[in-house]
Amino acid sequence: MTAPAAGNRAGSVLLVPLLVGAVVAVALGVYGNLHTPTGVAVNVAGFSSPQSVKAWLATVVVVLALVQLVTALVLYGKLGRTAPAWVSPVHRWSGRLAFLVSIPVALHCLYALGFQSFDTRVLLHSLLGCFFYGVFVVKMLLLRRDGAPGWSLPLIGGLVFTALVGLWLSASLWFFTQSGLTF
Repeated sequence: MTAPAAGNRAGSVLLVPLLVGAVVAVALGVYGNLHTPTGVAVNVAGFSSPQSVKAWLATVVVVLALVQLVTALVLYGKLGRTAPAWVSPVHRWSGRLAFLVSIPVALHCLYALGFQSFDTRVLLHSLLGCFFYGVFVVKMLLLRRDGAPGWSLPLIGGLVFTALVGLWLSASLWFFTQSGLTF
């Protein structure tokens, strides 16, 4: 009787974050699809185009996500050593910075371009963008939930990382292969 009760508790702890994340992902997709794209772009002095700004900001996010991945592996003891005291703050701050740097990119994609599906790469990118922010919300909500299964945070973190890499591959890498590593 104890095992099913524990399983039910873990399931209920996961249910609310998963539902909220799903609502966020669907809401972003619906808004992006219904919203008439404005074409207004994020632009920063010194960059050749709004696409260049987005590609480089997204690259910074991926680098910070790699820091997140390595520090998470250290924190979980997967790299064979005890985590030094500085690893946890580096993990938290690299995640915060990654999220902040991702916001102008996401706002531009959502507001200026909307949810698009005119080819496979763009459809995949639109879907991954919605999924990324939905699963990111799940991760943030699980961080403060007691009773979540031990596997849930690494799994959700892995999904966040995978979605982010997919976003980068489907837009930034594509941009760099088309335009070169221009600023």
